Amino acid sequence: MSYDVVPDAGHWYRVESGSAASAVRRAAERLGGQLGLGENRVAELAIVAAELTSNLVKHAQEGVLLLRPARTGDVAGVELIAIDSGPGMADLTVSSRDGHSTTGTLGIGLGAIARQASWYDAWSRPGRGTVFAVQVWAKEVRATPAWSAGLTRPITGEQVSGDTHAMRTEQGRHQVLVCDGLGHGPLANVAAEAAVSAFRTAPAGPPATVVAHLHRAMSHTRGAALAVAELDPAAGLLRYAGLGNIAGTVLAPDGTRRGLVSLPGIAGHQRPTVREYDYPFPAGATLVMQSDGVVERWRSEDYPGLTGRAPVVVAATLLRDAGIRRDDACVLVARTPS
Repeated sequence: MSYDVVPDAGHWYRVESGSAASAVRRAAERLGGQLGLGENRVAELAIVAAELTSNLVKHAQEGVLLLRPARTGDVAGVELIAIDSGPGMADLTVSSRDGHSTTGTLGIGLGAIARQASWYDAWSRPGRGTVFAVQVWAKEVRATPAWSAGLTRPITGEQVSGDTHAMRTEQGRHQVLVCDGLGHGPLANVAAEAAVSAFRTAPAGPPATVVAHLHRAMSHTRGAALAVAELDPAAGLLRYAGLGNIAGTVLAPDGTRRGLVSLPGIAGHQRPTVREYDYPFPAGATLVMQSDGVVERWRSEDYPGLTGRAPVVVAATLLRDAGIRRDDACVLVARTPS
């Protein structure tokens, strides 16, 4: 089962003390209860939250955690994404074994997370830090990583982001959206949410047709830069149509990268030119889309093994290292659906 994480429904926590860790645990318990996980599963969710935040407090530098709901159809779960900037681990497999410790503690944290989680994945490198993504669903739900995942973070000082993302499968078309509402704050968020709503209900069609539909649907907003990509496994292609400063990159299995073309324009304003471009997208390729709150200077060779991790782990790592605080930021990562 794959999942569709509700965009911008989560909350970021800076975890640098025991009191912050306790706040995250309580928030996770509340969210699990609201989503109907059941008393026993909520208790197990609390263990996951406690262990993740304990690791951030004890071992991490600049530790943050994103807590958000995950949904597939009528089923809901909780996703926690812990991110830090160091010191990192050379071997996550060893570090996840019960009894392994670098600080003289019992060393059962990562092992406990693995036992309670429905699904988890991580990436770490010494000197660069660690990203750990965990999902907790009802016991009967079998979770697997989604073919696409994204993260957003608002500009410092704002509670909502003008950047957002979405994914959909409509009549066999696997499509993703990244949107950057003009400016920041609530009005930018309104524009971004209008784009997501129109994207989810748009008639099935290629990316250029969907972008034109979003443009018409957003005429009542301040407008946005946005891009829609479609992954076509049968043809081995990626179809892409963008307006404004949304950057798209295809990472080939051999490590080479290719930038994608977006045209000038603002969705919702005037009449922009919308064109669609096709790119090779072989099995094992990775799509990365980002708003202008994420710099493009990251290099895949600096992250050995990262493209083999789940899309949400890749997105979180790039947001950590390439996201800027003076703007809203969004990263989306997608791979060919299985």
